Amino acid sequence: MATEPILEEAAGICVDAHGGAIGMPQLCADWMPNQVFWLVVTLVVMFLILSRVALPRIGAVLAERKGTITGDLAAAEELKQKAQAAEKAFNDALATARTEAAKIITAAKADIQKDLDAATAKADAQIGAKAAESEKKIAEIRAGALAAVETVARDTAKELVAALGGSADAKAISAAVAARLKG
Repeated sequence: MATEPILEEAAGICVDAHGGAIGMPQLCADWMPNQVFWLVVTLVVMFLILSRVALPRIGAVLAERKGTITGDLAAAEELKQKAQAAEKAFNDALATARTEAAKIITAAKADIQKDLDAATAKADAQIGAKAAESEKKIAEIRAGALAAVETVARDTAKELVAALGGSADAKAISAAVAARLKG
């Protein structure tokens, strides 16, 4: 076979006197230049692949991420400003609503007080009218009672005078009762 002498020749470089291999073939000093050459070729190929294909893709992804992050931060700042503006508008509306509520409460209190004053005045007028009517009735009852007492006093005096055996005329009895009632 044609390949066997090459393998024997290549394998024969790093062998001992008995034909056995010496340690690891990768560390054979006779093969080092060949290994270094292929190492350099592999590193150059890897460098070219990384620099032409992988690194531009990674750079593009990083640039895209940076752009996305920058855009998201700008959007977040804009939303934060909108939220602050909305909060300020809410606080302003709340203050306005509280002011309006205070005005409405004040107006309602004034209306209630006005209605209460009117109702109180009406009640006072009704109470005054009823009190005047009651006083009039009391005066009538008092006058009637006074007249009844005077009548009873005259009749009693006339009966007493008659029971004591005397006689008195109606005019004298009326004058004596009237004088006694006056005080």
